[in-house]
Amino acid sequence: MMKTFLCFCIAALLCACSGKNGGVKEADATSSGDSASSVHVKYATEFSVRDSADVRIVNVGKKDRFALVRSDDVQVPEGYTKVRVPISRTICMTALQLSNFTALDAHDVVKGITGTKNLFNQDIKKRVSDGRIVKIGMEGEFDTELILAANPDVIFISPFKRGGYEPIKDTGITLVPHLGYKELDPLGQAEWIKFIGMFIGKEREANEVFAGIEQRYNMLKAKVKDANFKVLPTITSGEMHYGTWHAVGGKNYLAQIFRDAGAEYVVKDDETAGEDMEFEKMYSLAANADYWRILNSFPGEFSYEALKASEPRNELFKAFRERKVIYCNMKQTPYYEISPVMPDVLLKDFIAIFHPELVEADYQPRFYKLLP
Repeated sequence: MMKTFLCFCIAALLCACSGKNGGVKEADATSSGDSASSVHVKYATEFSVRDSADVRIVNVGKKDRFALVRSDDVQVPEGYTKVRVPISRTICMTALQLSNFTALDAHDVVKGITGTKNLFNQDIKKRVSDGRIVKIGMEGEFDTELILAANPDVIFISPFKRGGYEPIKDTGITLVPHLGYKELDPLGQAEWIKFIGMFIGKEREANEVFAGIEQRYNMLKAKVKDANFKVLPTITSGEMHYGTWHAVGGKNYLAQIFRDAGAEYVVKDDETAGEDMEFEKMYSLAANADYWRILNSFPGEFSYEALKASEPRNELFKAFRERKVIYCNMKQTPYYEISPVMPDVLLKDFIAIFHPELVEADYQPRFYKLLP
């Protein structure tokens, strides 16, 4: 499946549409002088890259600084953590991180993951089964012996999780934050494939894969814009869990996909990435929304009956009454496992629902479809 990304290769790289810079400095060239391996950050805001003759400087977030070198003899600036690249062994903490390795056909580098719950990728499952990849446990309960046995050069972490990294820090292994989850632009999140590419020596491949993603996404986005719809359908998102409704905010990457697909998100005025609401507040915003997007891990076949059973008041929403719930089941679809590097496919799924005339008649959705 992932090899289809590479079909665009150089053609996609040359045709890719220009994107916003996001205030990030771009690299001039790699130490090897290979322009195809230069890393230019166009959408992501949580990492930046700057190259010199022997050192590639990578800034992550507001405080983490890394100097990527190809020789241990290279001196790096004070305050930067030296990392010899390409690395050959690492541990991934999240599905988002793993999606980058999958897209780059680089499972050989992955020597550890947190678990296999809801994991679809057969190659990763086989590697876990035969011991090439170890399960190190979940956040807060990591097995340091297994981590040491995996012998990783670095470990990619996600600080938003429950944590528990202190025991790992004591091992002396370099921890590298992967902040793709903080990106508010779908292409910004997908661009973290370049970040991983720099560490594993696959910059060229990462550039090519991302160029294809970018081209396809921007072509679809332009198609919607050119249609110049006078009235846009409205959409809400999420559902009640344990007494609250978590709604993605107006700046969330998913809200951006809604907009790019030609729909108006009802929580558009919320300037955060997401918040928890009481039912009454959400209902006041979304009672008359045309569509309702739901992502969950329902055991079996999800239905309107199941949605009503989970919260009887759900039947009050217009989207429920008119059978316009857009649904993805994570037990049946590798959503978090691969969607971070497929924002173009997510976008097309939503366009096919909001404006079916803009996609081919036989289009088969990959993630989201209308609940029957």
